[in-house]
Amino acid sequence: MALVMLPGLAALIENISEEKKLPPSTVEQALRESLLKGYEKYRRTQMLGSGEDPFDGDYFANFDVSLSLDEECFRILASKIIVDQVDSEDHQIALADVQQVAEDAQIGDTVVLDVTPERDDFGRMAATQTKQTLAQRLRDHQRHMIQEEFADLEDPVLTARVLRFERQSVIMAVSSGLGRPEVEAELPRRDQLPNDNYRANATFRVFLKEVSEVPRRGPQLFVSRANAGLVVYLFENEVPEIQEGSVRIVAVAREANPPSRCSVGTRTKVSVDSTEREVDPVGACIGARGSRIQQVVNELRGEKIDVIRWSADPAQYISHSLSPAKVGQVRLVDPEAHHAHVLVPPDQLSLAIGRQGQNVRLAARLTGWKIDIKNSAEYDQGKEEAVVAKLVAQRQKEEKAQIETEARIKAEQAMRAEEDARLRELYPQRDELDGQTLWQQQP
Repeated sequence: MALVMLPGLAALIENISEEKKLPPSTVEQALRESLLKGYEKYRRTQMLGSGEDPFDGDYFANFDVSLSLDEECFRILASKIIVDQVDSEDHQIALADVQQVAEDAQIGDTVVLDVTPERDDFGRMAATQTKQTLAQRLRDHQRHMIQEEFADLEDPVLTARVLRFERQSVIMAVSSGLGRPEVEAELPRRDQLPNDNYRANATFRVFLKEVSEVPRRGPQLFVSRANAGLVVYLFENEVPEIQEGSVRIVAVAREANPPSRCSVGTRTKVSVDSTEREVDPVGACIGARGSRIQQVVNELRGEKIDVIRWSADPAQYISHSLSPAKVGQVRLVDPEAHHAHVLVPPDQLSLAIGRQGQNVRLAARLTGWKIDIKNSAEYDQGKEEAVVAKLVAQRQKEEKAQIETEARIKAEQAMRAEEDARLRELYPQRDELDGQTLWQQQP
């Protein structure tokens, strides 16, 4: 047996380590596994045409690869058990053969032998298998590293640096912590802010949206500038009362990509509450002369942010959520369906609705209620109540039909289960194997 030389092995491992952002030891391990897979392929090709395939899943479990970075070569090693009579040459070795080299060898001992094939014998197919396996192992290690570093981050907001552009996405460099290597993350078009200027090497705060597997590209990080979690993080950083727990963010409704970017800007509504009576949650978030909220607005490139006070009273909460419009009255016309009519003066009507309905749309998301804005000067309560009564009756009818359908399905399932049990009692000895029904007689 001879060494198989791999010229430039140390440089190869170093280059792969730098390119894939993996530790050199991980690259070495992947290379050993790949060479072993190549050896398995080599052994299997030797059996082609013989009609035999003695190699099961664990056949090569006693084989290993030894890499030498100094000599730039590798060996295939096999651990064999010493026996009297050899049944498998790949797993056993005769005592008499070992005693020619080591006289004190005993049955049951294990020896490690060099079984490296000649390089010419190793074959093109085995080399191809080694390359394919190495690429797969490196992808697996990358995926494992990314998932470990980013999937369970306590802080999902990262500082990202713009690298390049691919189609409509921005490719950014992010790191899981100080001293950790940078990895690439994708900022899709839908998660970008319209006011951002994504020039090369510009830095942004981004929200880690997901870690997923992309076909033919391996593990990929997806980040967002439009996620509501980014707003929460920025407020937590700027408002000490939130960090201390005396102020809490109850809900966030954000429209970072409005339907029409030309006429409607980005906007966010944040509802906050206080756990201490003497603390004003809205004032704490805005800060003296708006200093705190201005820092958040600057990071989000001028996005409009409304901070409102949460209330356990739905009517009051809805009224607050339509800020800056002044609300005259809130009527909870169908509390079960979370449907409300909001009466506003004529001069507040357009402000309450907002440009292209943005203000009322965000208020509805924030509160979880369906909000209909009504002109208080034209509101006909009797007529509106009649319309609502019809809607309630229709909703109740649909809910009743849904309950009846679910009950019918449940009853049918119970009947089928009862019939199956009856058939099993009648034919207890029926077995189905490989799609065929076999019948056995009772003893």
